[in-house]
Amino acid sequence: MTDQTVNSEERALWPALTKGFRRKCPNCGSGPLMKSYLKVRDTCTVCREDLSHQRADDGPAYLTILIVGHIVAPLLLVVFETWRPEPLVLFTIFAVGSVTLSLYLLPRLKGAVVAFQWARLMHGFGGGT
Repeated sequence: MTDQTVNSEERALWPALTKGFRRKCPNCGSGPLMKSYLKVRDTCTVCREDLSHQRADDGPAYLTILIVGHIVAPLLLVVFETWRPEPLVLFTIFAVGSVTLSLYLLPRLKGAVVAFQWARLMHGFGGGT
């Protein structure tokens, strides 16, 4: 009976992930989730949802490395095999591209991880123990 109660209280996952990726509150979708580049607000400024329970830790960094690596590595191979650019040119282009993509994805993936925790009632988001 308790498992059914917990499952019925779960929130919609995909809308929450979308809101989190946009760095918005997973509850209302309009309040900002972050107060700086990677610092999550304790409460939403619009709906007052308590966000202090989040425990994103290293998850967003791992996901960022995973996604960037899976995009950059095949692209690097294709570019090298097709055009054979000078090593310094190849390094410069891919270093700047990797850093840019990582800096773009990191706060968005952190928002998605916080939204996932919120939607699945993890780490105290459910109001219970």
